[in-house]
Amino acid sequence: MTRLIGFVRYIIVVAVLATLIAATALIVFGAIETFIVVRDVFAKGEFTSKVAKSLLLSFIEITDIFLLATVLYIVALGLYELFIDDRVPVPHWLAIHTLDDLKDKLIGVVIVVIGVGFLGQFTSWNGETNLLISGGGAALVIAALTFFLTQKSKKEKDKTEQ
Repeated sequence: MTRLIGFVRYIIVVAVLATLIAATALIVFGAIETFIVVRDVFAKGEFTSKVAKSLLLSFIEITDIFLLATVLYIVALGLYELFIDDRVPVPHWLAIHTLDDLKDKLIGVVIVVIGVGFLGQFTSWNGETNLLISGGGAALVIAALTFFLTQKSKKEKDKTEQ
C-alpha cells in the first residue's frame, strides 16, 4: 500500500503538463496579440493621444496575460518540484522546496496581477464607474496578502533567532 501511495504522486504530472500547456498558450496568445496591436497602430498611421491611450491600455491587458501565464508556470514548476523532483535547474529565487515556497511565489505574482488589473481599469476609466470601490477592494486584497507574507516572515525570523 505504501508503494502504491508513493507511486500515485506521479499522477501530478498530468496537472503539471496541463498547466504548462495553458501557460504556453497564454504566452503565444500574448505575443500574437502584441504583434496585432502594433501592426494595427502602424497600419492606421494615426498618432494621437487617444491612440496612445488605447495602445497603453492594450499593452496593460497583454501584460496581464503574460502575468497570468507566469502564475501558471510557477504553479506547474511548484507542483513538479514538490511532487516529482526538486532538483530542477532554476534560479535560486524560483526554487520551490515546500508548499510555503509555492504560496509565497504565487502571492507575489497575484499581487502584481491585481495591481496591473486595477491599472487597466484606471487607464480605461470613463468617469461612470466607481473606481474607489474597485481600487479599495484591490488594496484590501493586496494588504491582506502582504500581511500574510510579513507575518510568515516574522515567524521564520523568530525561529532562526531561537
